[in-house]
Amino acid sequence: MSLTQQPGGGAADADIFATIFYPVFRLLFDPDGQFVADVERKLAEARMPDPVEMYLSRSLGLGVLAGALLWLVGTLLGYGMFAFGLVDPANLSLGMPAPSPAVGEFLRALVVPSAVFVSGIVFGTLGFVLGFASLLVIPYSRSSAREREINILLADAVSFMYALSVGGLNQLEIIRAMANAEDTYGEVSTEFQSIINETEYFGTDYRNAIRQQSLETPSEELSQFLADMLSIVNSGGDMESFLADKKDKHMRTSKQEQEMTLETLELFGEMYMTLSLFPLLLIIILVIMGMMGESDPMLLYVTVYLLIPLTGVGFLVLVSTVKQDEPGNGYLRAADGSERLEQTSREGLLHFGLIEGFVGEFRVFDRIRDREGTYKTKQLLGAPHQFLKENPLYTMALTVPAALALLIVAVAAGSAPLSVDGWIDRPVWSAFIWVYLPTYLVLVPLAIFHEWNQASRRAVTGTLSENLRKLSSANDTGQTLLESLETVAETSSGKLAEEFEVMHAKVNYGMSLKEAMIEFNNRYAVPRLARTVKLISKAQEASSQITDVLTTAAQASENQDDIERERRSRTRMQVAIILMTYVTLLGVMAILQTQFIDVMGGLVDQGSNGASDAPGEMDFGGGVDPEVLSMLFFHAVTIQAILSGFIAGYIRNADVLSGVKFAIFLMTLALGVWIYVG
Repeated sequence: MSLTQQPGGGAADADIFATIFYPVFRLLFDPDGQFVADVERKLAEARMPDPVEMYLSRSLGLGVLAGALLWLVGTLLGYGMFAFGLVDPANLSLGMPAPSPAVGEFLRALVVPSAVFVSGIVFGTLGFVLGFASLLVIPYSRSSAREREINILLADAVSFMYALSVGGLNQLEIIRAMANAEDTYGEVSTEFQSIINETEYFGTDYRNAIRQQSLETPSEELSQFLADMLSIVNSGGDMESFLADKKDKHMRTSKQEQEMTLETLELFGEMYMTLSLFPLLLIIILVIMGMMGESDPMLLYVTVYLLIPLTGVGFLVLVSTVKQDEPGNGYLRAADGSERLEQTSREGLLHFGLIEGFVGEFRVFDRIRDREGTYKTKQLLGAPHQFLKENPLYTMALTVPAALALLIVAVAAGSAPLSVDGWIDRPVWSAFIWVYLPTYLVLVPLAIFHEWNQASRRAVTGTLSENLRKLSSANDTGQTLLESLETVAETSSGKLAEEFEVMHAKVNYGMSLKEAMIEFNNRYAVPRLARTVKLISKAQEASSQITDVLTTAAQASENQDDIERERRSRTRMQVAIILMTYVTLLGVMAILQTQFIDVMGGLVDQGSNGASDAPGEMDFGGGVDPEVLSMLFFHAVTIQAILSGFIAGYIRNADVLSGVKFAIFLMTLALGVWIYVG
């Protein structure tokens, strides 16, 4: 194992750094102790190649370096507090009795050095802890992430292995096929790659390799599966029956874990109601204190522009630690080095697909490539909406410059206020020009094309289980898989049936069925669909009579449908809570604006006129300006609208872009209300 590697990519100087602090590691840690053993296990689970001694030595070195830097900062900071008169030494004491005036004078002389010394020690200790822990936490974090992905994909991976066993593959062939399916089964496949590598490159018996991997995997569920699998291998039991039982077990486990996740999200929904209302309560308290002249106006600005965004972003991060997104990008690798699939899978704006594989061989291919670029450009300009449907984020390449140009025109025309007084005088108009109009221009097209893209994907996955059942029934009558595809295409309707018909036509024109299925999958790039296509395409290599495999695929798809249906049903309530919480906040803010701020503003004007002062110069209570409060309230509900929208979308679909439509709706609601009350 090379010592020139490190978690972030590795460099020789980092290993020199680790070598320097290796004696410190030997001094502080027991190489055979529990802590070192735990770190070594996490390094193995995280698939980080560093020896535990070098990794901990490097962590100590980073901690010492960070501690030294922060010690210097703390020392200079402590000295500066006294040098610039921010702290008076006379107000400090060492807390020691002085038996004589001379000793007292000596102790007073030690106050400043002692304070500077303590400041440096505190900062240095904090720096060492942060530096040491920041590197030490990496293997734990990576191990946890791998465990999470393995647990999510394990049910589908076991279904894949069961389908292979039904197709007649033996134990080693099943393990090898699982190891080669990294594009679909991610970290589960990586675990099986370790078994294959141990047997092929190190001469380990595959039974011992399975046993060793069951001890090193970060997932308890996969560890138990490998241990049970080893017992079947050693006893010569029926692998197909074992995998069938495990498939059913892990499907049930997936539903149970989804149930626990949804219950946690329900708790988070209740937490969000409290968290989102906290800034509102704080604003009300600060306004009341301002009426009495006891509040710092800066606290209102901190609450609106710092506390509200931090609360929303913090909650979004909290939800992301629980919400299970679907691992994988949904793309399948080219099968058996197929040049066609290799090139078409890379097709995009700067890659012209299949022709790229022939450029340079003959001049005619160079001319074809040039013509292909012209053709694709015409195709894109003729139907840009189709391209944007497949790539919704590319809308921002058009809308962001348009929004910036609009702002420049508005500023040049004098329509966009540039001063704080201008924002205060016209809070609704200034926010509309600077925030709402650019946001609408960027987010509305993004929301439209993103939802269109998701609808096109749901059109395929929505009927997947039903069509897989039909394929299984047709295949059970003796039809080949290709004939079954044709039968289902003729007797069904919908997007998936059309894709079956396209696949059948491609095979008739000379393409292999496996390539046609992979091209179909990569067009939509849905992880769930990729796992189904991988399972069927692998099984049909052995035989066209794969009724049991198709039935297994249908069961796995139905299990995903059940989980998705339950998730959407339960998260609908969480989204409703978030939206109603925001509506409540908006309503309270509107009432404060109309029934409190406007009334107090009228009293201010009366008091100002009665005192012969200029209008608007006197604030009620001396601490709050009604016009400033109106602007801050509007900005608060606007920021809260954006955050609540994205949080609702993420809880709904584990996709931040799904929150764009909610953000647009809530922003429009806030704008409409404030046009009326502001």
